[in-house]
Amino acid sequence: MFQKIGSDVISRILDAVGFGALNLDRLYRVNKIAGKDEEAYITELNESCGGSAANTIIGLARLGLATGFLGKVASDREGDLLLENLKKEGVDLDGVIQSHHGRSGTVQGFVDTEGERALYVDPGVNDEITSQEIDLEYLSNTRLIHLTSFVGKTIQIQKELLDSIPSNVTVSTDPGMIYAQKGIKTMKKLLNRTDILLLNQKELELMTPHINQEHEKIKSLLDFGIKVIVVKQGEKGCMVTDGDESYFMEALNVECQDTTGAGDAFNSGFLFGYLRGKSIEKSAIIGNFVASCCVKEPGATSGLPSLSEIISVYSGEIK
Repeated sequence: MFQKIGSDVISRILDAVGFGALNLDRLYRVNKIAGKDEEAYITELNESCGGSAANTIIGLARLGLATGFLGKVASDREGDLLLENLKKEGVDLDGVIQSHHGRSGTVQGFVDTEGERALYVDPGVNDEITSQEIDLEYLSNTRLIHLTSFVGKTIQIQKELLDSIPSNVTVSTDPGMIYAQKGIKTMKKLLNRTDILLLNQKELELMTPHINQEHEKIKSLLDFGIKVIVVKQGEKGCMVTDGDESYFMEALNVECQDTTGAGDAFNSGFLFGYLRGKSIEKSAIIGNFVASCCVKEPGATSGLPSLSEIISVYSGEIK
């Protein structure tokens, strides 16, 4: 049994809807990452709401866009926290499913004194979404759908869903390491319907392992019909191309506290610019700015800026 969160009537067209895993992140600070038959101890525990698509959608909501989410949680403490967090950020919950059984998704992260980390994902009900639970009308009433990865079989639901999405709805995809490791063959259907592909350098390498030249790697992905490709390169910046024009944008030089969620933050800035009709170059500039705000604060969303903060920096470019 399950129930839908929010009202049954969609009263407005949304700017963006995220479709990805909802996880409660538990980050344990430890003296070391324990190996086989070793022991370590915990020095600190921090809990936060996570999920790549959710981080990006929260970023877009803070920039004043009308946002929603498609995902699944259980009727447990973790699920209540995830729902409350989205609600607090002004994200529409009509697409979120709450199951009366199972457990919500969690990520257990262990970080040592050198910053090395080990992550363990428990997907819970994230991997129990069925096509019958999804309201296709909800996804037809948005300008953009942002897809991110699931650990298990929900990728098949995403693939099925793409057949029903109207052609006028833009699809952006951030494959993450989970989908990138599956390779082009598994991702083919997703890529065929993706308009904007947002990935990092390592994911690009994983998806195109038999191609040596970077421009050939990019071309092989553009051949799927993708309109815009962004390759995020961390502290170096990013490369963006539409096949005709390409730009490399340097990252902003800021004091970095935590890189958690930086790629998701970039996504929200870039997609904000794109939805506001900005060029891919200006959208990438905004993406870099939002990412720079994110890394100055701990956690994936605490540093995400408001629209007024962006306007104060890029006065005249964003109206």
